[in-house]
Amino acid sequence: MHGRMHPRKLARRVPQIVVLILVLLLPVLAHAAPSEFDALREKGWHWAFLGVFAAGLLTSLTPCVYPMIPIVVGIFGARDAQAGRARAFLLATLYVFGMGVMYSALGVGVAVTGKAFGAVLSNPWVIVPLVLFYVVLAASMLGAFELNLPPALQAKLSGVGGKGASGAFAMGLVGGLTAAPCTGPMLAGILAFVATTRNAPIGFSLLFTYALGMGVLFWVLAVSAVSLPKSGQWMESVKSVAAVALLGMGWYFLRPVWPQVARVTSTHWWFLVGATFVATTGVAMGGVHLSFHDAFPRKVRKGIGVVLCVAGLVGIINYALTPKNALAWRHDEEKALADARAQGRPVLIDFGAEWCAPCKVYETKVFSDPTVYQEITGRFVPLKFDLTDADDNALEAQKRWQAEVLPTVILLDSTGREIRRFGEPIPQADDFLTALRAVE
Repeated sequence: MHGRMHPRKLARRVPQIVVLILVLLLPVLAHAAPSEFDALREKGWHWAFLGVFAAGLLTSLTPCVYPMIPIVVGIFGARDAQAGRARAFLLATLYVFGMGVMYSALGVGVAVTGKAFGAVLSNPWVIVPLVLFYVVLAASMLGAFELNLPPALQAKLSGVGGKGASGAFAMGLVGGLTAAPCTGPMLAGILAFVATTRNAPIGFSLLFTYALGMGVLFWVLAVSAVSLPKSGQWMESVKSVAAVALLGMGWYFLRPVWPQVARVTSTHWWFLVGATFVATTGVAMGGVHLSFHDAFPRKVRKGIGVVLCVAGLVGIINYALTPKNALAWRHDEEKALADARAQGRPVLIDFGAEWCAPCKVYETKVFSDPTVYQEITGRFVPLKFDLTDADDNALEAQKRWQAEVLPTVILLDSTGREIRRFGEPIPQADDFLTALRAVE
């Protein structure tokens, strides 16, 4: 029977084949109707839940989740020589459950009150504690101290997965917020549905399904983490990279609540080269491969290296998020529209926010394109609604223009009639330019 698979072996491979097929189909399902939740819901609730699950899976593959990967590898067993796959899987489940609780409880509450989920990431009462937590966690990753629960509490938790149970659940809660900038229009569509229908149970289940989709990656990590070497220099390097990533993510989250943070940048190429050089110098000095447990001279090198790595990473982040050609946005809707009518000019309306990652792509990749920029500045009146703080005026305009999902870009002709609108997927600069030129 050379070349043929035994029926029993084939039967054992069926679950793997099914999983592979689902993984291949999920991206297609997630984009079956340009990531719009309403379009999927019209096809039936089973499509809605499957699409939400797929969107969660795709979110787990975005840069917003990357800083959490080295951390969860440690949580799921790479630091514990006694960890088995079953326990690692349990910790991963607790981590995913933490994400589910975060999205379900916070998401439904935010949706019912009519606030955008991402607007939470512009609230100083949320951001400052979150950034402080990142700093503390980064310090722990660098060896400043160990984050352990009191012995009595560890003993109580031993029956439900050991001392890592609470840490896995807590990191799941934080992981939900970390991924928020990349959640995209699917989650916004869910929240808009919940806010409109006030159907909290359905909203809760949808958001929890979204978290389960995000959890697939972490279940895979849980199974693979226990097969990695449990200690050694490689783990010190992984934790150092995780610490630098956490500090960089903390800086990113500070941008909406501390605008001065975003101004430490430049649009010139030399700024990117300089930031990359600083980060590379930090790595060369030992920011990643050295340890704070070595002799004093090595500790100093390690400290300087970490500072340089973080400084370089911050510079690269700021450069990437800074438009190379910044539009002179108008913010007074009534005056902007009146001026456009008086001058016979079309209008470009942009609904965005500092915490919205796709909105930044529009600013840095589409609006900043030299030809697109010239077309907008030469003919259009650019009007921007900033939903970073989600005040009542911005929310009222968002509802009136039916721009519940961020980003939303609307093109009006010279008579004030809507011609076209864009969201996600984000168009190429050439395609957007063609749309601009078609507006009279």
